[in-house]
This record gives sequence, structure tokens and C-alpha cells, in this order.
Amino acid sequence: MRSLLFVPADSEKKLAKGFGSGADALILDLEDSVALSNKEAARKSATDYLKGADRSGPKLVLRINALDTPFWEADLEAIIPAKPDMIVIPKTLSGACVKKVGDRIDRLGGGDIGIGCVATETAASLFTLGTYGGSHPRLAFLTWGAEDLSAALGARDNKDDHGNYTGPYQLARTLTLLGAVAAGVAPIDGVWKDFRDEKGLEAEARAAARDGFTGKMAIHPAQVAIINEVFTPNEADLAHARAVIAAFEQAGDVGVVALDGVMLDMPHLKQAKALLARAAQSN
Repeated sequence: MRSLLFVPADSEKKLAKGFGSGADALILDLEDSVALSNKEAARKSATDYLKGADRSGPKLVLRINALDTPFWEADLEAIIPAKPDMIVIPKTLSGACVKKVGDRIDRLGGGDIGIGCVATETAASLFTLGTYGGSHPRLAFLTWGAEDLSAALGARDNKDDHGNYTGPYQLARTLTLLGAVAAGVAPIDGVWKDFRDEKGLEAEARAAARDGFTGKMAIHPAQVAIINEVFTPNEADLAHARAVIAAFEQAGDVGVVALDGVMLDMPHLKQAKALLARAAQSN
């Protein structure tokens, strides 16, 4: 998944607009974008939407409420029978949270429903990003969030005067990338909150793709096309990947080959194969 668009689960208008945005996944949100007084109505709206939705479009994902609230169990009990493609858990503290939700989905007969986590929204969570590997077979991705983390830290802001994330948030982003790759799941970059700043979004997305993230969260339909373009390998990237693979195949059982005057080894071959696999998934 390249683009994952958050949509309030209690807004039919935004759900309809999100469905046509071109996003790879819609995240129907029961958490931050829904008022406490509207949790039950949003849960019913999400359930009805999932039951009647066209499943040939984007993946349909549901963000439940955090595990320290009284809402998450009722969220799962209502939503799992409607068969979302995935559940997103906010404010996870460690892989134990994934196991807790994954086991509950198992008991509810959740089939092949996957799990994603917003894994950096508390101070404690930054110390446990190495615990997600093997936590539950349903785990599919990790992402990070700067806004809740800055609130948890009591920060005045999470960016400096040049618009760059300050140290704690750069650390959270890096640890999420490392934790996801160590767990063998997709690393998904967090949101760009200024949806009118398309140049800023593109720059941040390109930096994320450069570092190894495979997709990015979105908060507005206008962000989707930019994210999809950045995280879709271009023809030059694909041609180079094919050339790397061909060079190793032609060389036979070797650990190093030369291509265009550059020495390549096994990590380059793995990168080339992964790039082609992601390109195939986005088609």
C-alpha cells in the first residue's frame, strides 16, 4: 500500500469522497476524528459502510479506539463481522498490544484481517519498537505519529523554524522504520498535516521513500495522487532493478557483480527484487 487515507467513520460525504480519491486504502477512523459523544454512531456507520461497500476499490481499514479506552472491544465486536481488510491500532505500547488485538480477532473469527499500528504516540512506545517481530501473524505494517507524541511530551511544537521535525520526532520516525523492517512488515510514513502545502508533502514523501518507507498516510484526498506518484517506482528505477537482477543471473553463483562501473553485492540484488515486487503490487 502506497497511500492510506484517513476518513472519519461518521461522515458519509467524506467516505464517498475518499473512496474515489485513488488511495490504496481508506482508514475509517473511530478514534481521533470522532467525538466521544458520537462513538457508537460512528461504529454503526462504519459497520454499515463495510457491509455495503464495493470491495473492488481501495482496501477498507478500520482504526479502532486505543486499548486504554472502554471502546476498543466494542469496536472489534461490531466491525469484525463486517470483514474489514485490516484493523489499525492507535497508541500501541509494544508488540503485546498487537497480540492482544490479534488474539481477539482470532476469537471473533476474523479470517485474514490484518493489523497495522500507530506505534510512536507515547514516550514509552519509543523504547519497545523492537518487540513487534513475531507478535502476531496478522501484523502487516507499522506507522508513526508526531502529533500525539508531542502532546504526550508536553512539547510546544514538533518542528523547528525551518519546518523540520526536531530530535524526538526524527527519532520516532527512524525507530518506526527500523522496527517495521526488523519485524518483516511494511514501514509506512506518517501524515503531512498541512494538506495545502503540496510541495512540502512531496519533499517529505520523497525523503521517506529514499530512506526505505514503502508508503505514507494521508489526511486529505488531495494528498493521495502525490503520495502514489512518489511511492510508485518509475521506469528508470524498474529498468535498473531488472538490469541488476539480470547481471546476477548471467554471472551465475557469485556474490558480487559489476554493472555500469559499479560493484554490486547481495543487498543490491535484494533491493532490486523488492522494488519489482512493490511495483507489481501497485499495478
